[in-house]
Amino acid sequence: YIGEFEIVDDHRSGKIVVNLSGRLNKCGVISPRFDVPITDIEKWTNNLLPSRQFG
Repeated sequence: YIGEFEIVDDHRSGKIVVNLSGRLNKCGVISPRFDVPITDIEKWTNNLLPSRQFG
């Protein structure tokens, strides 16, 4: 579903620009709904997102 992406350094926490390769079937909020430090994003990404090439 993700074609290309670009990481933009805005001298804050950063942004990611994503080009989609198709339509999204379902879009929703990803938990947790609390602040996560930038150093812990990789850990939360592995715990919350589905595995690669899934669905």
